[in-house]
Amino acid sequence: MGLQELYYLACINCGSKYSPREIIYRCHKCGDLLSVEYEKELMNPEIALKWGARSLSVWRYIELLPINNRGKIVSLGEGGTSLNRCDRLGSHLGLKEVYVKNEGENPTGSFKDRGMTVGVTKAIEMGMKRVACASTGNTSASLAAYAARASMECIVLIPSGKVALGKLVQSMIYGAKVIQVKGNFDDALRMVEGICSSKPIYLLNSINPYRLEGQKTIAFEIWDQLGGKVPDKVIVPVGNAGNISAIWKGFRELHAMGLTDKLPKMIGIQAEGAAPIVNMIKMGLNDIKFVEKPETIATAIRIGSPVNWKKAVKSIKESGGVAETVSDEEILFAQRLLAKMEGIFVEPASAAAIAGLIKLARNGLIEPDDLVVCIATGHGLKDPNIVLKQFKKPVEIEADLSALIKILST
Repeated sequence: MGLQELYYLACINCGSKYSPREIIYRCHKCGDLLSVEYEKELMNPEIALKWGARSLSVWRYIELLPINNRGKIVSLGEGGTSLNRCDRLGSHLGLKEVYVKNEGENPTGSFKDRGMTVGVTKAIEMGMKRVACASTGNTSASLAAYAARASMECIVLIPSGKVALGKLVQSMIYGAKVIQVKGNFDDALRMVEGICSSKPIYLLNSINPYRLEGQKTIAFEIWDQLGGKVPDKVIVPVGNAGNISAIWKGFRELHAMGLTDKLPKMIGIQAEGAAPIVNMIKMGLNDIKFVEKPETIATAIRIGSPVNWKKAVKSIKESGGVAETVSDEEILFAQRLLAKMEGIFVEPASAAAIAGLIKLARNGLIEPDDLVVCIATGHGLKDPNIVLKQFKKPVEIEADLSALIKILST
């Protein structure tokens, strides 16, 4: 059986199956999202024996990644990010084991690189020459870099005036065609879906199921880095909602392979001004009510109509997890606390996970003995202006030793 026959695309709603050789983003029958599923012969623990001989990275787990031509992988060295045990932060919160998975260590500074290495590789397999995405910043920076690596044309749509400067600069320096849309992210995504359905341009937002396959390797790495253990709880910032579902999928596959007999509870954190998924879960609704004008200082999760909301809600409910909101003030406090206590500088969206940890610990929803992993999705230098606004200008003195001694003594 050829490699291309060991996986397929399946609709998350009606179960319709599609060939992985077909360029498709939604189910033709019901219009819902698709998921990559693997044949049973791949889901066995013997595969993990091959992983141990390779360095920690996304492609360490190639047997469970939907790529046929392994000779044309587009990579910048993504994955293999550190899992930091944060004892000072844990002690401060009365928790025994707290870890932060620092995805800001990826090549373009965010977890998006995990998905793009797989997505852009798939685009080449499909014979595509152009790729596109809508973005609040990290997706565009990542896609632009991997497109440059693959010599592909990259088109990026961003909400006008709503993208952090550090991320916008990345997209531009990598050579992407950046177009600002007078609207929000959801408007930009609708437009990019339209152009990709009518032109030979490959869509690489998280509506593309291959993107999420790369992102599920976060779960594989956590399992590896914990020596084959699985956390009690995994806390994830939620914007377009692909990452939390991808990580849950990764843990489910480890379980299906017999590599663990345990699954974590998935905890989704949204900003108060952009929280349609949290609102749905907390209110016990059967359908989601989107936020028309999402607002939060955490630009990466400023999304009111998350395309992967069904996958995210299912992940949280199936795992027995919870969803919670945090305020912008709580996000900024958590960002400073993590940096001062653990030396880890994350962007505001990442700090939402830490803010959620603080809030849930104080409310008793995280037990003192829980092993908790927070996913820090992006580096703090992605959005430095947010930080600068919180601090006074550094003290300035004359180039004189006595002046230095005087200022240090006060």
